[in-house]
Amino acid sequence: MNTKWIISAMDTKPKSEGLLDVVSCVHWRRQATEIFNEKEIMADVYGAMACATPSETDFTAYPDLTEAQVESWLEAGLDVEALDASLASQLENIKNPPIVNLPLPWSPTPVEPTPEEPATVPEMPVSPAQ
Repeated sequence: MNTKWIISAMDTKPKSEGLLDVVSCVHWRRQATEIFNEKEIMADVYGAMACATPSETDFTAYPDLTEAQVESWLEAGLDVEALDASLASQLENIKNPPIVNLPLPWSPTPVEPTPEEPATVPEMPVSPAQ
């Protein structure tokens, strides 16, 4: 199972304790992919994580933030093990569905249509020239 973070948006406070554009919430998705029967299957979970107001010593200006840095916040602030367990369960349910829809036992089994004869156009009677 391969996993990755997708950061959708970051809410910011224009001013907070003397700092500008402070991230207050990260909107995220955790996505897992796996190859099954030669096809890629995918599962994901999503959420939002509130961020504590940083101090001046550990603040990174908004334009200087990197994806890796924000992902490290998510790794530190979320239960990644539980998220990945949920993703693994979703993938398992795709591979081995716990519930399936079977045809109703009293309904006739659908019959595959057979190729029909090519349609013919009836000949139109020809009227004598007038």
